[in-house]
Amino acid sequence: MPRYKLTLEYDGAPFVGWQRQDNGPSIQAAIEDAALAFSGERTAVMGAGRTDAGVHARGQVAHLDLATERPADTVQAAINFHLKPNPIVITSAERVADDFHARFSATLRRYRYLILNRRAPPALDRGRVWHVPVPLDDHVMRDAASLLIGQHDFNSFRSAACQAASSAKTLDRLEVARSGDLIEVDVAARSFLHNQVRILVGTLQLVGRGQWTRRDVAAALAARDRTRAGPTAPPQGLCLMEVRYESGAGQADDADVAGDQD
Repeated sequence: MPRYKLTLEYDGAPFVGWQRQDNGPSIQAAIEDAALAFSGERTAVMGAGRTDAGVHARGQVAHLDLATERPADTVQAAINFHLKPNPIVITSAERVADDFHARFSATLRRYRYLILNRRAPPALDRGRVWHVPVPLDDHVMRDAASLLIGQHDFNSFRSAACQAASSAKTLDRLEVARSGDLIEVDVAARSFLHNQVRILVGTLQLVGRGQWTRRDVAAALAARDRTRAGPTAPPQGLCLMEVRYESGAGQADDADVAGDQD
């Protein structure tokens, strides 16, 4: 069965999250329903990251299998047509090898969290930022963030509902930068624990407020206890920006594609 890699963006506000659930609409279900509408085939769509309710994406990656070979441009256009009026768009589609897997083949996931740090609430960016009206010191946030880069046991920084067997993760990037009233927190790793990014941000904003110090962050990390870290930042400020793969991963060779077309 031909496999297609989809890159997509979406507004997570109307959805219960990426994963199909019984308690409301999901991004996964919307794409599966759109694929069914155009192809007549019920197929499972596998995503690189199972974003939570309210979390957005600019560079989510997914894959699906179809029984019949179709041009990738046709797959993209047809799914986009049937996704309307959902705020989900397939920005690119490509034919990939059968061993490509959107989740398990990924080598890095990059998220960005936006904090609007001013007294006035957002108007244009409502639903895209966490509004923190008290002053935040991004310099001390950046300094505290440096403690968390690298390999650590992040048990203090994961949801109590996290089902991962191990809480050990390696953060490749945790950067804090300010541009006017916006504070951007960029985080990158091969994989994350449930709510890890949002708890990291919630903890760093305590440092920015002056309520915590660098030493408090180090103590929270060492405690390996969720109750010792900061709050979970709200979902609307979080966006999955990019998913990376090894160069050439999943690339379908010409012979495979030609054979599927016969």
